[in-house]
Amino acid sequence: MIAVIDYGAGNLQSVVKALHFIGCDSVITNNKQELLQADGAILPGVGSFADAMDCMNQSGATDAVLEFIRTGKPLLGICLGLQLLFDGSEESPGVKGLGLLKGSITRIPNQNGTLKIPHMGWNSLAITEQDGLFRGVTGEPYVYFVHSYYLKADDPSIVAARTSYGVEIDASVHQDNIYATQFHPEKSGRVGLQLLQNFVDISGR
Repeated sequence: MIAVIDYGAGNLQSVVKALHFIGCDSVITNNKQELLQADGAILPGVGSFADAMDCMNQSGATDAVLEFIRTGKPLLGICLGLQLLFDGSEESPGVKGLGLLKGSITRIPNQNGTLKIPHMGWNSLAITEQDGLFRGVTGEPYVYFVHSYYLKADDPSIVAARTSYGVEIDASVHQDNIYATQFHPEKSGRVGLQLLQNFVDISGR
């Protein structure tokens, strides 16, 4: 069973539909005990960093996620869910993130005015970790992004894939039992479904 964490600021249904499509049982939950009993968990996210963290704190999801990570079971952050795993974001100065990973979250630069912000659409990946989420994924696959802020990880060794949109973006990271993607696997067609299947396999479900 994969738990999709409901803290009031996530795009839950598309994730659940994708999991259902690959034959994986899932539950949408904000109950800590139900989360802790799951084989793996997904932390989605849409909207602003501050609003999401406020929802996380108010719903009790912050403590639940931190306790889930301590179990050693895998967690997958998606889009804003990736950004929430870090200490904070330039989008919301002074707002504390989960602090599980280290890196900077800053606005995508658009100095010459030629880029559309938010970055919305399909971009290819340069995969740097051939195992984990990207097991069996070859070449430079296209995946779907929707974001205005991007990650630069402090430790390059945790970066599993990168993309370029006016600047090099750390598009996916993996550290211990934490996996995350800036793009949306659930909206990324066959490649995205493969990534979700890989996460389910990692969860041992």
